[in-house]
Formats: sequence, C-alpha cells, structure tokens
Amino acid sequence: MYSFEPNEEQQMLMDAVGKYAANDLRAAAHDAEESRELPRKLIGKGWELGLLQASTPEAYGGFGERSAVTGALAVEEMAFGDLAGALAVMTPSLFATPILLGGSEEQRQEYLPNIVGGEWAPYTAALIEYTFDFDPNALRTTAKVEGDGYALNGEKAFVPFAKDAEAMIVYANLNGVTQGFIVPKDAAGLSIGEREKLMGLNALPLHRVKLDNVKVPATNRLGGAPGHDFGLVLSAMRVASASAALGVAKASFEYSKNYAKEREAFGVKIAQKQAVAFMLAEMVTEIESIRLLTWEAAWKLDTNKEDSCVAAYLAFTGACDMAMMVTDRGVQILGGHGYIREHPVELFMRNGRGFPMLLGLAIV
Repeated sequence: MYSFEPNEEQQMLMDAVGKYAANDLRAAAHDAEESRELPRKLIGKGWELGLLQASTPEAYGGFGERSAVTGALAVEEMAFGDLAGALAVMTPSLFATPILLGGSEEQRQEYLPNIVGGEWAPYTAALIEYTFDFDPNALRTTAKVEGDGYALNGEKAFVPFAKDAEAMIVYANLNGVTQGFIVPKDAAGLSIGEREKLMGLNALPLHRVKLDNVKVPATNRLGGAPGHDFGLVLSAMRVASASAALGVAKASFEYSKNYAKEREAFGVKIAQKQAVAFMLAEMVTEIESIRLLTWEAAWKLDTNKEDSCVAAYLAFTGACDMAMMVTDRGVQILGGHGYIREHPVELFMRNGRGFPMLLGLAIV
C-alpha cells in the first residue's frame, strides 16, 4: 500500500515547487491574466525546477525515474500558485511523457535528450476537439494509412503554445483506436488558428489546430509500427488534471479561510458564522477526499494495477466536481469582494470551471 508520508526527495521537490508557486506564480498571476501573457523568464524559472528531468531516466537525458505519485504531488503544489503558469511550465511534458510511456526506443533517443537537457521549449500535444460529446477514445480527427505513412485530418482545440511549437503529438482515430502521431511544425496541411478567448486561463496561449491531409511517416506513429497503449497516456493525463484541480481548490480554500478569519460583520469574524463555517468544512472535506482518490490512482499507475485506468477516471471526474464546488464557495465566502478582480478567488473559479473540458493540458 502507498504511504501517506512523502519520502525525502519528494518533500524536497514539493518544498521547491511550493516556494516557486507562492513567490513567483501567485505574484504574477493577476497581471498575467489581465495582459494575457506569461513572462518567459517566469516559465523558465519553473522549468529549472526539473520536474520533467526528474521523471526521465539518465539514458534519455534526465536524472530520475518516472513516478506518477511524485508528479501528482508536484502538480498540486504548482497549480496552487497559478493554473496557467503551471500548465505553461509543464507543456513540454505533453510531448515528452507520452514518448517516454509509449514511444519507440528510436523516438525516445531522438526527442527526449534535446527536450529534457535543454531550456524550456514549446513542444506540445493536441487531444481536445470541438464536439459536444467529446470522447478521447472516440476521436473525430482521423488517421488513415496512406502509402508508407499516415494522413491526418481533423480539428483540435485548446492546444497550448501551438503557434510556436517545435513539434506536437496529435491524437487521432486510427481504425477505431486512439493513437498519437508526431507532427513537425512545418508539416504541409497543418494550420494554427488565432489564440482562443476563454473564461479563464487567459495567460496561457491556447490555439485551434487544423489538419488537412497532413502526411507523417510510419516512424512518427507513437510507438512505431505496433503503436502504443493510449489508456496509459490518458490515465496519466487524468491524474495530472485531478492534481491540478486540487491545487486550484486548495488555493481558493486557503484564501477564503484566511479572509473569513479576518473579516468582521456585526462585531464578529465571519468565520464564526455557522453558514460560513459549514462551507469551509465542506470545502476541506471534499479536497481531502479527492486528494486520497488521486494519490491512490497515481500509486496504481506506478504499480501497474489492473484497475489503474478506472482509478484515474474516478479521480478526474471527482476532481472536476470538487474544483467547481470549492472555488464557487470561495467566491461566496468573500461576498461582494469575491466578484472583484483584486481578489484571486474569482480567477480560481473561472479556472476551476474549465477542468471538465481541458483534459489533455497536463500529464505526469
């Protein structure tokens, strides 16, 4: 069974990420959201913490072994500072981690050392589609065998840093099975749309991507000719998204709790009001429950349990509901101040609302 106590290395990583989240990401979040721009220096500082490097074996340029549990701990800490900044720092993982999980040895040797060993670079992935019934296991973007390669057709949404990406993994439906394909930035038929305008995450550049008969060689299929197990990649995305939701929810809870302990109404702190106290209790109960569910899912991924994919799905769906409830309560506790941009709870709520639709923007 997994332990509830982080080991020494995990604790050191959590401390380092926590300081960056509190001192750098949180401090820059408001201005970044308003200006719709994250300073590259801020992203680079987060990259230097080495989250991806610590999850990559030495043979591919890293200095550790992948652990979904360690990744979940780190993602929660970083998202506590700011979700957009956290996703920006982790964007290269959208490309590197699937290659580590399901890529061929040739793909690992070709891509991972350059990504892991260099400065932050916008490698990315495209999974989400503009469909009401979006299902990552039943994509409308298609891949068809054509000659000695594949032809990709379809449209993707919310692809981070797509305009500047060196390369991206595009997920497509190949004979009823979701598979990833490595698409270089200069591929013919690949077009990048303007930045999306969303309710939240305005500091993170997200783009629509269209694929019009984009040709890729057979060697660019993730895993090579045999392909790969998309279920493992999807489960890693779900655990990462659940962890990010925990970070945003925790941020809303901590801020609203501290506000309630300081704000007075009718001569008493509002934290002493039963309605507010009950909301705070419900918020922390939900956070702790989903955290345990997420940790268990991450542990099952690390230990290759048969039901790891089910556990990841449960953690993700539970985290989506939890994040919306907790961030909504955060706004309520602040009352009228919760609707003012000077307080971050309104941003937490706008970002928290997006988790059900933004699967595929994080992976551990």
